[in-house]
Amino acid sequence: MGSGRGGGLTGGTGVRDRVAAFRQRYGLQLPILMAPMAGACPPELAVAVAEAGGMGASGVLLDSPERIADWSARFRTGSSGPFQLNNWIPDEPGDAGEVERSTAAAREFLGRFGAPGDQPRPAPDFGEQCEAMLAAEPTVVSSIMGLFAPEYVRRLAERGIAWFACATTLDDALAAEEAGADAVVAQGMEAGGHRGTFDPDDAESTSVGLFALLPRLADRLRIPIIAAGGIADGRGVAAALALGASAVQVGTALLRSPEAGIAKEWSAALDGLAPEATRPTRAYSGRLGRAAPTPYVAAWAEPGAPVPARYPIQRQLVGQWRRGTPAENLDRANHWAGQSAALAREEPAGEIVTRMWHEASALLPA
Repeated sequence: MGSGRGGGLTGGTGVRDRVAAFRQRYGLQLPILMAPMAGACPPELAVAVAEAGGMGASGVLLDSPERIADWSARFRTGSSGPFQLNNWIPDEPGDAGEVERSTAAAREFLGRFGAPGDQPRPAPDFGEQCEAMLAAEPTVVSSIMGLFAPEYVRRLAERGIAWFACATTLDDALAAEEAGADAVVAQGMEAGGHRGTFDPDDAESTSVGLFALLPRLADRLRIPIIAAGGIADGRGVAAALALGASAVQVGTALLRSPEAGIAKEWSAALDGLAPEATRPTRAYSGRLGRAAPTPYVAAWAEPGAPVPARYPIQRQLVGQWRRGTPAENLDRANHWAGQSAALAREEPAGEIVTRMWHEASALLPA
């Protein structure tokens, strides 16, 4: 089933055989997975992808156990296809003094964007979220920003739930394989949303493009690789599979579909957005992510602007300002954008993924 060492352009299992094995293992007609985009993955979008033959997804970072159960039930009402639930591995606390200073500076700077509202409610408990993911019994539970504890990995396996681990470097991918991951999601720097580095302070310096990362992982890993970052049409799918991936994961490509239901301002920001115009920023959450160059994002990169507060404090502060009296220059939603944003279309999600696989199939070797 695995991509195998040397599973890229030369040697190893043939591309089509490798992809077919992955599709069979996870009940897929298309080797295309929806990215688990926290805050932008309604069940309707996941159902559309799964009904077209791919894998649906939900990022549960912001969800209570009840919401995780409700999302899973709504998905199953619309589809019997496969789906994954994804969560972040919590960061270690930063230096208390530095956290206090950066929080104060960020709060003062946010004064440029209106007046704050109510204090945020406590974030969902990570342990309770993990229990809810187990109870939902999805096809896959996936991690980003680190690795699950061994005991949780054992419990996933006991229930027949696969574990996919996001990695941005070979070292992290090897650590995931050693920890028992069933597949690695290789995230290139082109990806929209948060960069999945295990150490949050390494995010800016870990800038490996997907097509450099894939063969490096394919030559060393024994488990399948799922390519993520900058893929939005059949050409990207075919290239990723040829370089050693067994499947691809797409997010930005689906954001303008009607099922995604994102804010019209966010959708407009993606329309025709050039790859070089996207911006890595910590302005929304305190964790580095790639976004559209809105005035809000640009302001945090101006000379003299403070460094955003550490995650999750920056996310909580931004939410507090959005609940208050926000100025026009405060984005009402995080305008995440991968470098393939210009290829995103306002079409049904099922049509998008079906066309991507049709185009890719025509390009792959027989």
